[in-house]
Parts: sequence; C-alpha cells; structure tokens
Amino acid sequence: MADVTAELMFEVTKSIQARLAQVDGKIDEMNQSLQALRVSQNATRQEITGVFQEIASVHATLVRHEGRLDRIQKRLELSDAPTS
Repeated sequence: MADVTAELMFEVTKSIQARLAQVDGKIDEMNQSLQALRVSQNATRQEITGVFQEIASVHATLVRHEGRLDRIQKRLELSDAPTS
C-alpha cells in the first residue's frame, strides 16, 4: 500500500474542493432557475386573477342589462307568450 503523505492528502483535498466548487455552482444555478420559475408562476397567477376579475365584471354588466330589459318589457307590456 502506498504511503500516505501530506502531499497526497493535499492533492486529494484539492480535488475534493474543486468538486465541491462545481456542486456549489450547480446549486446556485438551480436556485436561480427556481427563483425564475417562482416569478413566472406569480405573474401567471396575477394574469389569471385579472381574467377572473374581468369575467366577473362582464357577468355583473350582463345581470344589470338583463334587469333593465325586464323592466323595459314590463313597462311596454311585452311578453314572450304567443298571442292567439
């Protein structure tokens, strides 16, 4: 078995440090990607919320118009029933 020298230990330690630096770099990249995904997800949520609010607004307008049309029909004595 080879003698374990300080030089050999130093070389092994340098190699471990280099690999750890690579791992740190990869983790940093993954963290940045994850942060970008979170920002994108939040933007998508806001967009969907905006769409739902617009739909609710359109629905409220339609309900108001339906009520107005009902009042107009009553005032003009219009009916959907067929006349005989």
